Amino acid sequence: MTSISQDSDKEKLRSVSVDLNNDSSLLIDIPDALCERDKVKFTVHTKTTLNSFQKPDFSVSRQHEDFIWLHDTLVETEEYAGLIGTSNNEIPPAPPKPDFESPREKMHKLGEGEATMTKEEYTKMKQELEAEYLAVFKKTVQVHEIFLQRLSSHPVLSKDRNFQIFLEYDQDLSVRRKNAKEMFGGFFKNMVKTADEVLISGIKDVDEFFEQEKTFLLDYFSKIKDSTAKAEKMTRSHKNVADDYIHISVTLNNIGSDDNTALKQHLEKFAELLEKLRKVEGRVASDQELKLTELLRYYMRDIQAAKDLLYRRARALADYENSNKALDKARLKSKDVAQAEENQKQCLQKFDRLSESGKKELTSFKGRRVVAFRKNLIEMAELEIKHAKSSGWQRIEHFLLINNISILQGCIELLKAN
Repeated sequence: MTSISQDSDKEKLRSVSVDLNNDSSLLIDIPDALCERDKVKFTVHTKTTLNSFQKPDFSVSRQHEDFIWLHDTLVETEEYAGLIGTSNNEIPPAPPKPDFESPREKMHKLGEGEATMTKEEYTKMKQELEAEYLAVFKKTVQVHEIFLQRLSSHPVLSKDRNFQIFLEYDQDLSVRRKNAKEMFGGFFKNMVKTADEVLISGIKDVDEFFEQEKTFLLDYFSKIKDSTAKAEKMTRSHKNVADDYIHISVTLNNIGSDDNTALKQHLEKFAELLEKLRKVEGRVASDQELKLTELLRYYMRDIQAAKDLLYRRARALADYENSNKALDKARLKSKDVAQAEENQKQCLQKFDRLSESGKKELTSFKGRRVVAFRKNLIEMAELEIKHAKSSGWQRIEHFLLINNISILQGCIELLKAN
């Protein structure tokens, strides 16, 4: 069981910066969370001046499934079809499911290999894995909090009835998971949508703006996805280096403890240096994960939401064209003409509505994305400089240690003599 209180950890927890625009009339945060096996219970705290809520300040307990239920109800609401996925005018992407499998698997392997390690090495490795688990836990809380803050800053979605129920109803929402039939139905629906999207995406859009956006988003999504995979690989490499420093440092300490020559001092000094470098590598990995990798993951989901908007508009256009054909047939047969005309009118209204809102969405989305990337990259660069300065002095110390030729030669002579 793991729990955190974000109030006490705010200084320690660095976060990914995305395009938040909070409205002071509805403020939401997740100050506490409790992890029980595969479940995380989030304490959702709301402070508001809106009359639609019964109290100005209240908290409820929610699980991940409740967040998914809220997201799905918003996505399935027809009047929100012209919205993309974040901030001012869009439905935010759903927060990913909490995944603690990687740190748990490492912890399990560590337990199995305890007999082959020294006590010091095992303790350091355990501390490193506990820190990694806590970082994953904090990130899980953060992405769920961002999801709610996206909704609270939304001029339309913040007034959604289901959103208010999610925030205010102080009992268990009793949101059940989808059964096998529903999951298969959803899978089949996504398969049909994917095939349909491929067919529709191959048709050139009559509006040059949307045609350019489609081309850009398809290419950009591919590049963001590739960048995300490479950023994750880079972060894992830093974590692996930090783990290797532990093994080398402990081994050198063990060698030094059994050595009574002049080499003992240098081994211990070198082991101390590696321990300092380990901490730096750990912080570098953590900062890159939060400032770069997590940002890329978020916008990969967000760009998918923008692609979905283009699909919905293209689908509406296809429906409108089909309604025109149906109207022509109805007029030829002089049968159900009024019904066909009404259907055509509704299809045209839906297409026009999606086109108008979609153009605003995609334009503002581009601006917010640039601001978010610039902010995070600047912050990451500043942290990289900070870590470079920190590790730089230690590496200078390392350089001077390695280049102390006279001492090393004396050690070699002692070793040969022994």
